[in-house]
Amino acid sequence: MTLTLRLTGTGGAQLVPVFGCDCAACRRARQDGSHRRRPCSAEVRYNDAVTLLDAGIPDLMDHYPAGSFRQFLLTHYHMDHVQGLFPLRWGIGEKIPVYGPPDEQGCDDLFKHPGLLDFSHTVEPFVTFDLQGLRVTPLPLIHSKLTFGYLLESAHSRVAWLSDTAGLPEKTLKYLLNNHPQVMIIDCSHQPKAQTPRNHCDLNAVLAINAIVRCPRIILTHISHQFDLWLMDNSLPEGVEAGYDGMTVMLD
Repeated sequence: MTLTLRLTGTGGAQLVPVFGCDCAACRRARQDGSHRRRPCSAEVRYNDAVTLLDAGIPDLMDHYPAGSFRQFLLTHYHMDHVQGLFPLRWGIGEKIPVYGPPDEQGCDDLFKHPGLLDFSHTVEPFVTFDLQGLRVTPLPLIHSKLTFGYLLESAHSRVAWLSDTAGLPEKTLKYLLNNHPQVMIIDCSHQPKAQTPRNHCDLNAVLAINAIVRCPRIILTHISHQFDLWLMDNSLPEGVEAGYDGMTVMLD
């Protein structure tokens, strides 16, 4: 059974291009849509089930009509990861399960007025659960709001989704080291900096993480226009690649 992830967004809250910015990376994105970056998110397909990993794309309903997916899996409740839920919740039909961290505040009034959304599926760190045969393990991250990454496992495949984070907690590092993901899709908002930025990794932080985890394939996401600008003149180390909107990762 093939595990497939399609990156539906690889940008941060600013997106690319950034409103009002005239840097070379933003100009390129305006001229060529393949360089645009929408809010960081993915579509996960396994065993004929579709799971939407985060819901930050505002026009989510235009891309996913009713019945085209089974559930949402949220990393956290910042607006750029949940804004697509706000209009969708007022739809008509069966409840849609939303799996995510036990954040009591959520985002705005989502919990007070959930509409179609069933937020009762809270998950706990390192407690594995099942989504139509796909094993999912929540992994605590380092962010300004309670945030989980996820290890997604099939019989023969392991993918780690790690956005948004600035470095990784020790327990999460050890878990990844012991469980050997084949692909790690990780927040890398920034080009290499002297100090790790708050809330999001730079390239140095990602390389330091992988010096411990030793994952053979690293895909960078949550990419800023400044990092895109840096990438226009610099190459990435072997085994590390910049993700892009629409990128598909398949593991048998």
